[in-house]
Amino acid sequence: MIEGLLLGIHTALSLKNMLMIFGGCIVGTFIGMLPGLGPMSIIAIMIPVAISLGDPAAALILLAGVYYGAIFGGSTSSILINAPGVASTVATSFDGYPLTRQGKAGKALTIAAISSFAGGTLGAILLLFFAPALASVALLFHSSEYFALMVVGLSAIAAFAGSGQVFKALLMTIAGLVLATIGEGAQFNMPRFTMGIMDLQSGIGFITIAMAMFAIPETLFLVLDPARSGKASDKQSEISNLRITKEEAKKIAPVVGRQSIQGFLIGVMPGAGATIASFLGYAVERNIAPKDEQEEFGKGSLKGLAAPESANNAACTGSFVPLLTLGIPGSGTTAILLGALIALNVSPGPRLMQDQPDIFWSVIISMYIGNVVLLILNLPLIPYIAKVLTVPRTFLIPFILFFTLMGAYIGQNNATELLFLVGMGVMATILRFASYPLAPLLIGFILGPMLEDNFSRATQLYDGIGFIWERPMTAVLLLAAILLIVLPAMRSQAKKGDRRR
Repeated sequence: MIEGLLLGIHTALSLKNMLMIFGGCIVGTFIGMLPGLGPMSIIAIMIPVAISLGDPAAALILLAGVYYGAIFGGSTSSILINAPGVASTVATSFDGYPLTRQGKAGKALTIAAISSFAGGTLGAILLLFFAPALASVALLFHSSEYFALMVVGLSAIAAFAGSGQVFKALLMTIAGLVLATIGEGAQFNMPRFTMGIMDLQSGIGFITIAMAMFAIPETLFLVLDPARSGKASDKQSEISNLRITKEEAKKIAPVVGRQSIQGFLIGVMPGAGATIASFLGYAVERNIAPKDEQEEFGKGSLKGLAAPESANNAACTGSFVPLLTLGIPGSGTTAILLGALIALNVSPGPRLMQDQPDIFWSVIISMYIGNVVLLILNLPLIPYIAKVLTVPRTFLIPFILFFTLMGAYIGQNNATELLFLVGMGVMATILRFASYPLAPLLIGFILGPMLEDNFSRATQLYDGIGFIWERPMTAVLLLAAILLIVLPAMRSQAKKGDRRR
């Protein structure tokens, strides 16, 4: 291990590979900042560039830098304009954007940058020491465990529901699951609920749903309520305030530590990924927070911002465990990376560490260096990035709408997505007026296909739902999901009882 580690440091610190780290981080950060353009798109575009380098280690270092750079930078649009372009930064907008509305955009971006750095760095350290061991643990997870894990993710709806809103959150989750069934099914591979529209055979794009739930309603609110815009303008002088006080640092430090470890472990499991890690991180921190702090979540909680940012960056690093040690892609992005490795004549798997240690170890070392680079690049730029809020609303609103429409069109490359975007955006605005939480719908939509796919596989393997009690790990995860729903409900009832007294 020490010999491989020294080889990895020597390879990663070469001039060529350092340039690849810088280039990947810069490209990834700016792509992540643009709503609608995720890491999958840019990595797919850059594969020919990476292959042309002729060096597998340099190529993978470049593509990995783009990947975690995009996750790192994806929080910017979520925090500033409530338009998450990457699925794993949706949870960031729940408290990041309210902080911006309070005139604390600089502080929110600083916390996001530091949490992202901590999550990515701790993930790289864990990857360094535990990658081979964790790969064998990941193999213990079968379809039934992944189904149960998706149920745990869905149980997070209780964390996104305000007091007395659990029923509304449940309805929105069901709506998200229903929307996820549009298109070809996992089990029968036939189009469903497409109403004869060919463009719907591949389903509705994530970007379309995300923008419809967050960006469109926010834009309409700015148009319909000029006073809302004015309130933000009055506080623009505060966006240069980037400092975090000692009390705030003490508050978020345990959150960052917990969610970095939890996020990394979730990222290790193939098929889980940074999105589930960010949602679960947010849900866990809200549920274990003191009663007085729970009410702050969704209104500008520093813990609510630090948790998903730490978790998604750690999960991003963790997803390289199954990719490098087992040759199993843990997400759509790592599937593209796997294709790039195969194109470069590299065979990821158990033998990679022995046959090509320079690639294995240099990628891990480059992740640590890359996170340092991202922090150095992002912190000085925060005052300038936050200046987007000083743009007059008459210019900012068309800017948001342009990137929203462009992102939805690029995501699926058909005009039908634009009709869905506008229609669902109007519906989402009405639902916000009716105090329905929109986050559960997005959670249901994201987790729905994975839930259905793993459930159908598990029922085929076990000839029914016997897998629930035949596999102890599945039962434990389902029990955890029940507790995540029941405990907040019990707390809510206890609060009502206290008020009556």
